[in-house]
Amino acid sequence: MASYDKTMATAASLAASLMLVRSLASELLPSEAREALSTALNSLRSRLTWKHTIVVEEVEGWSYNHVYPAVKAYLATRVVDAGANIDMQCLRVSSANSGPEKLVVSMETGEEMADVYEGTEFRWCLVTREVKADPNVGAGAREVRSYRVSFHKKHKEKALKEYLPFIVATAKAIKQGERSLNIYMNEDTDDWAPMDLQHPSTFSTLAMDQKQKQSIIDDLDRFIKRKDYYRRIGKAWKRGYLLYGPPGTGKSSLIAAIANHLRFDIYDLELTGVESNSDLRRLLVGMTNRSILVVEDIDCTIELMQREEQDEDKEKSKSKSNSNSKEKKKTEDKVTLSGLLNFVDGLWSTSGEERIIIFTTNYKERLDPALLRPGRMDMHIHMGYCTPEAFRILVNNYHAIEYHAKYPEIEELIKEVTVTPAEVAEVLMRNDDTDDALDDLVELLNTKKKDANEIKIENKQVDEKKDASEIKTESMQVDEKKDCDGTKTESVQAEEKNDDKEVVLKMIHSQKTEAVRIVEANSDPSVCTI
Repeated sequence: MASYDKTMATAASLAASLMLVRSLASELLPSEAREALSTALNSLRSRLTWKHTIVVEEVEGWSYNHVYPAVKAYLATRVVDAGANIDMQCLRVSSANSGPEKLVVSMETGEEMADVYEGTEFRWCLVTREVKADPNVGAGAREVRSYRVSFHKKHKEKALKEYLPFIVATAKAIKQGERSLNIYMNEDTDDWAPMDLQHPSTFSTLAMDQKQKQSIIDDLDRFIKRKDYYRRIGKAWKRGYLLYGPPGTGKSSLIAAIANHLRFDIYDLELTGVESNSDLRRLLVGMTNRSILVVEDIDCTIELMQREEQDEDKEKSKSKSNSNSKEKKKTEDKVTLSGLLNFVDGLWSTSGEERIIIFTTNYKERLDPALLRPGRMDMHIHMGYCTPEAFRILVNNYHAIEYHAKYPEIEELIKEVTVTPAEVAEVLMRNDDTDDALDDLVELLNTKKKDANEIKIENKQVDEKKDASEIKTESMQVDEKKDCDGTKTESVQAEEKNDDKEVVLKMIHSQKTEAVRIVEANSDPSVCTI
């Protein structure tokens, strides 16, 4: 340590001597000699000193320097590191935009702090300087703040190409994580109305099996890291998710958890409020990057026209001679399936980047297959009934316990009956006492089990009655067939009997005719009897 202080003192003394020589030379030597001497002295000084400094001022001219707030945000996370900055005697404390409960600790003017990046030490200092008033431009005196970072000169390239970009990226992530989220609604036909999104749902509190939950998280994390990948393969940087399942299974909570995880704003599109494809296009183009487009209950919010039906409707609208041009235009330009698909997967899908598209439905089978294919809805997520694992998450959320003696009984009942997470959550919220809440849940599940058994018995009776009715109907059909066959046989026999009678009558008639002929022949005198 003593040798280090001695070296620093020697370097300071030498630097002072050089400055004295430079000042004397400026007075005694001609300009050409001064320039040559100055160049030599600067070269010598750069060789003797080991330290380089980068200055990040708050303003550059009259423009705000955006690197300055990035450095400030980054250092605020490092200043509380007591091990590295134990010598700091003065700190600045302020409140963030979110409220006075959120404190931000930062450096005070004149203080220094150390930061280590990949084994290299960087020393930061906050300094201020006063800029005098300039009457020519009408500007008054002002104070300019700047951060200065010093490091060994051999790390200059590392500081510029790695350390400073790392600080900017870290500050961006900090800002993204701290900013308040918004949810937008299409208030008018082609305009968004924002409001604060304060939904507390997260993946840790989401009542979903861990394996399914982790697969969604992994897919989201992979998506936001693949900007260059999507550009390389020539596809729009977007991802589509279809959430389907019975009501009350947590589809809206999952959307909020995705927004909180990615720190994306939500655009809740109500299709019934959109009059035409043109309005839909203007709404969707008005979305920001890093956002989520949500269309809930897409199977029933609007009756989307199938593409093969659109041409038929156009022909019908043309054939109506009594309709005016405005009505025709509205009919031809109303929201269609093609209009929606053109944004989801067509040319208009490239109007923004880093977007999530989510459709929800209670009845997946009602949706047009064109909406469901990969490239539009890339991941289909089934939101099912409550499982034992989801039940444990809910109890931990509402009563902060990991296990209870009633867990085995409840989990067996949950396996036997269908109950939604919303129903379980409602019962758990009714009572602050855990035992009473779980007793109420057991009662609900037993009631559902009893109702299910009664329905099962009723269905069985209906099936048996239906089977008996079908057997009776078949028996009646057989009897009718027998009666029909018997009637047919008697008819045939009668016809045969009539045929025999006709044959006998013909024979008698023939014999009688022959006898008459013989008698007539005997009575004729011209006939000789031999």
